[in-house]
Amino acid sequence: MSVGRALPPGRRVAPSILSADFSRLGDQVRAVMDVGARVIHVDVMDGHFVPPITMGPLVVESIRDLVHDAGGFIDVHLMVERPERHVAAFAEAGADAIDIHLEATPHAHYALKAVREAGCLAGLAINPATPPEAVTAAVDELDIVLCMTVNPGWGGQAFIESSTPKVARLRALLPERVAITVDGGVDASTAPELAAAGATLFVAGSAVFGSPEPPTAYGRIAAAADAS
Repeated sequence: MSVGRALPPGRRVAPSILSADFSRLGDQVRAVMDVGARVIHVDVMDGHFVPPITMGPLVVESIRDLVHDAGGFIDVHLMVERPERHVAAFAEAGADAIDIHLEATPHAHYALKAVREAGCLAGLAINPATPPEAVTAAVDELDIVLCMTVNPGWGGQAFIESSTPKVARLRALLPERVAITVDGGVDASTAPELAAAGATLFVAGSAVFGSPEPPTAYGRIAAAADAS
């Protein structure tokens, strides 16, 4: 299957629904999209690769029409063991991109190829201790590299300062067609340095949905990153 929906151009802030109020998930997603968000980030955790358990394909399906009807894009981040086993279900549920962790499977190249064959953009996520050079062996199957700027598994962690030079190294290693996502501790104070280093997508969970006014918080981060 060919890849369908394209990643919105330019720098983008991607609110993560991990930190949303699930009793009014649709309203919160709609609120940030009304002020310009076009990438919605979905953090999936399985209780194995990372300790918490979060959400599955049904949550993606529940927001699919809301996001797509507004011209948006759903980016699913699989923090799960053997992610290749779950690609088809999330693609069918409405994912536009699926990010799999290099550390979560012995078959990263196969998993990325499966993502593309399912019609989604393929992302490779790496943990803070994984060197940036590790992504280069799979570059031909990549559309996105997701650089964890905290340890995966929990929202609200402090930004790891060594992440900024790591993002710059990734930008130097990767072709321009590959987007670079930063995920963890991203807010209005950290976004400018990450943008200068070459980040393209800025995942913000607690900094957006943990705020009393998520649309306002989204706007502050977008302005800081010179993003949409």
